[in-house]
Amino acid sequence: MQEIAPGIFAETGFQRINVGAILTDDGWVLIDTPPYPEDAHRWREMLQSVSDAPFCAIVTTDCHRDRFLGNCWFDAHVIAAHAETINHIRSLPSAFVDSAIEALAQDVVERHQFSSVRLRLPTVSFTRRMQLRYGGREIPLLAMPGPTAGSLWVHLPEHGVLFAGDSIVVNQHLYISSSSTKDWLENMTNLRRSRFAAEIIVPGRGPLTGKAATEPVSNYLRLARRRVYSLYRAGRPRADTSSLVPELLPMFPYQEHELERVQRRIKAGLDRIYEEFKLSDRLTETGAR
Repeated sequence: MQEIAPGIFAETGFQRINVGAILTDDGWVLIDTPPYPEDAHRWREMLQSVSDAPFCAIVTTDCHRDRFLGNCWFDAHVIAAHAETINHIRSLPSAFVDSAIEALAQDVVERHQFSSVRLRLPTVSFTRRMQLRYGGREIPLLAMPGPTAGSLWVHLPEHGVLFAGDSIVVNQHLYISSSSTKDWLENMTNLRRSRFAAEIIVPGRGPLTGKAATEPVSNYLRLARRRVYSLYRAGRPRADTSSLVPELLPMFPYQEHELERVQRRIKAGLDRIYEEFKLSDRLTETGAR
């Protein structure tokens, strides 16, 4: 755990995702929670070694299971998220928790640890911007569509700190779960501007970084959008986006045993971009009538 600014902490050593925490005079505000019970227990211990203050709130930065499944391990009364994230979680099938455990648990021991997991819905939502206020601290939450329609950033400009969620990942292929890549690119451009105070960026996955990490994200999105647009305009079906996977695969490192999973992730993202162009055309046609 690193204290990246006074009372502001980040942990990049847990499985799958990074998490953060802000200590206020009222207690802790958590930014995402570890999905694995063992990591959640360790995170509680780390934070309580700094202060035994209660957990006031959790901020869930998007609707990926890695970011909200662990909310049940913490007793915060307020769980804040974008309205799109809440809508997504509410729409999950009844078998979601079981399927999530099956995907995350590596063995019988981990399955047993997950046995008490339960789904906790966020309780407070917003659509554009919201401020959490605890113990004299103001914590701005910014709607930033990108990897998901309900992605949000936690920006603390007075400290130059940004928790970016999966809008920024370091040395990993992007998770693209929505048709919002145009907005995502614009957000990366705005973040690189000097007036956006963010000297320390906590990415969704990977080590702490700075604004330079936005460039690989932008480059990947530009290339993916350009290639998918050419394919779409040529009238080729969405299934043909698989032909683009080999070109995007070398843009970020991966382990050989992860090859199939990474290829599926790339293909899913390309399909989302294809649908984004299709939706844009549909809206244009509707507006012209």
